[in-house]
Amino acid sequence: MSRSKADSPTSPAGAERFHEDRATYTVASAQPDLDAGVTAIRSTVRTLKPRPGVYRMLDARGDVLYVGKARSLKARVANYTQVSGLTNRLRRMVSQTRSMEIVVTGSEAEALLLEAQLIKRFRPPFNVLLRDDKSFPFILLRAEHDYPRIQKHRGARRFKGNYYGPFASAGSVNTTINALQKLFLLRSCTDAFFRTRQRPCLLYQIKRCSAPCVGRIDREGYGRLVAQAKDFLAGKSGQVQAGLEKQMAEAAENLDFETAALLRDRLRAATFIQGSQAINASGVGDADVFALASKSGQVGVQAFFIRGGQNWGHRAFFPAHTQDLDEGEILSDVLLQFYEEVPPPRVILVDRDLPECELLAEAFGEAAGHRVEISVPQRGDRRRLLQQAQRNATEALERRAAESGTKARLNQELADFLELDAPPQRIEVYDNSHIQGEKAVGAMIVAGPEGFEKGQYRKFNIKTAQTNDDFAMMREVMRRRFGRAMEEDPDREKAGVWPDLVLLDGGKGQMSSVRTVLEELGIEELPVVAVAKGPHHGREGREVFHFPDGREKTLPVNSPLLFHLQRLRDEVHRFAIGAHRAKRSRAITASPLDEIPGIGPARKRALLLHFGTAGRVRAAALEDLKRAPGINDTVAQKVYDFYHANG
Repeated sequence: MSRSKADSPTSPAGAERFHEDRATYTVASAQPDLDAGVTAIRSTVRTLKPRPGVYRMLDARGDVLYVGKARSLKARVANYTQVSGLTNRLRRMVSQTRSMEIVVTGSEAEALLLEAQLIKRFRPPFNVLLRDDKSFPFILLRAEHDYPRIQKHRGARRFKGNYYGPFASAGSVNTTINALQKLFLLRSCTDAFFRTRQRPCLLYQIKRCSAPCVGRIDREGYGRLVAQAKDFLAGKSGQVQAGLEKQMAEAAENLDFETAALLRDRLRAATFIQGSQAINASGVGDADVFALASKSGQVGVQAFFIRGGQNWGHRAFFPAHTQDLDEGEILSDVLLQFYEEVPPPRVILVDRDLPECELLAEAFGEAAGHRVEISVPQRGDRRRLLQQAQRNATEALERRAAESGTKARLNQELADFLELDAPPQRIEVYDNSHIQGEKAVGAMIVAGPEGFEKGQYRKFNIKTAQTNDDFAMMREVMRRRFGRAMEEDPDREKAGVWPDLVLLDGGKGQMSSVRTVLEELGIEELPVVAVAKGPHHGREGREVFHFPDGREKTLPVNSPLLFHLQRLRDEVHRFAIGAHRAKRSRAITASPLDEIPGIGPARKRALLLHFGTAGRVRAAALEDLKRAPGINDTVAQKVYDFYHANG
């Protein structure tokens, strides 16, 4: 991210931003024409005014090199033309710049928010990046239904209701929802499932739902459960528990032991939720806690998510491009990118002073619609919570360092075993999945030094090889994958497009198929290895590794490298089978009505509801089609003509 201090071209902290990933550019290559970059920037400066905004530096292809914000666009951008004051890092950036794009904003806080959005969208090679861009799950209590549903939610907030979170993982959300169902007996089924029920489902039998779908509870009673759930999630758990204890005592006094037992089980669920809080956050309210640790040039940030005095989980982040940057600035960058997706709470606790702290708070407040406080607690519960976050940050960084060392050793062993020139930075693994040639899908997964890169995964719907021929399917996948690579980057200059190693799930046949395709495309010196299951389908770990020249190798049964390669193969299996099942499911649910031009989901639904089946729609007379609700004469004629064009 950029800051007034860090983004200044004359600032050592802002200048030395390294692009550690190989996904976009190799910035250590020979510098293009520096004068051309300065000329492009100067031509932009002449059109600028001293107003706040965001600027983007673009290369000759139009790809974004850098995104920055400025209080005064004219002054900030003009600094890049003073070549003598630039470091080598910024000179490389300027030398690649051929044009700029400018967005003027109403305030510097607005520019700060826009900058975060653009960095997340373009992931420029000269910006500090938050590696972990996975969305965070929330608990959603839907509001547009007489009997609101409780569910897990990710992504944009399209539904009306109350959102609680963020949670650190899907597992923590699922565990909490299960406990909340026991505590408040709220439904979790879809509206369609709810409408079609004629008797209670299993959740009612195991006392995790009050069965409003079949009238086992009225709207008023269900509303009381919803209100209790909202109070509990908002931090009023003590009041909710006290109320349940009072009801249980009254039921026992009235000899209604069945109700008392039900209330007892609900109280146990409340105790479970509170007892599962590994971090004591009582009295904190709604807050996020961030602490930073650094060691040997690596940085880790630990975040705790506290809502209603309850800990909703924690997550560690390891931002990239942090060398020679001030730690306060790094933490500011992490916060800004983190809250680009997650709504900020009213309180953000940090373990150090941040540059432009007031500007950050103002920007977060504009995004959240309420005042946001960023503070460094000095005493009390908040200070103890922050100290716990600091300990967790240090431990997470140490674990990552140990894991990185192990991965580096495995990568080196992999290079030695497969006879590569250097440890691979990008490994692509391929597999196919189909049933007797039907709904065939090819799959590619990508692994790097830090593990699986799921954003790089690709699937290929097999188009030409429709028979039960695995070799033909593999040839098609390779032809499409590397044919496109040859079109986009024939000289292999763009890092991230070309793999350092290709692994195939298969044996000699797959290897032969891939060699044929690569020879057709004129691709040489691309390391390819096929991994075939040994005797008994690999249950004994006897995988055989086939090389292009016909040689074969094996690894010891208990070799850590063998386990690593098996994990790569299992991951591509999982991805390929998942893609195939999804394609098969879509085919099962497809309707002949989908093929009719101008018939969308609403009209298709209206026709099916009126006639019952697609076959009856096909057999219907034109006048019958016109009488269907929601179907006008024009649409009816389209449907009729589609089925009777040749009749």
